[in-house]
Amino acid sequence: MSDPAKVRRHAERVRELVASVVRSQIKDPRLGMITITDARITADLRDATVFYTVLGDSVAQADTAAALESAKGLLRSTVGKALGLRHSPTLTFVLDDVQDQVKHIDDLLAAARNADAEVQRLAAQAKYAGEAQPYRVDDETDEADETDEADEATDVKETPRGGETR
Repeated sequence: MSDPAKVRRHAERVRELVASVVRSQIKDPRLGMITITDARITADLRDATVFYTVLGDSVAQADTAAALESAKGLLRSTVGKALGLRHSPTLTFVLDDVQDQVKHIDDLLAAARNADAEVQRLAAQAKYAGEAQPYRVDDETDEADETDEADEATDVKETPRGGETR
């Protein structure tokens, strides 16, 4: 097993090397506006996955994927020589669809914001279906309770020995 820091350094180096070779040495007309976003390499340094994005539609993405597949041998030999490893890592190219996911999440957040605004607009215009205070306590019953308690307090008499009678 390799040191995780060493694996990270090699992955970063793979990303830089692939980006450099794609920019300077690959002259395939199918290669679109490509950006190498990330590279990951396994702990045994044998397999590397390179993530990329392409500016354009699905046709441009498919053409760029085909161009990368055809240039895989050149890229692998360049990466192997530059890293100085016993075995050159195999390269796998994966289309990084982060931008599509970000757009989808932004659309969902905008829809949620609009729904919240609509709920608040409806709540501001809402009126009670019945009375505003359905649990209102009548004032008359409160006064009657107070007079009953006062009458009970006067009914209690003390006996000469300190006891109470009713």
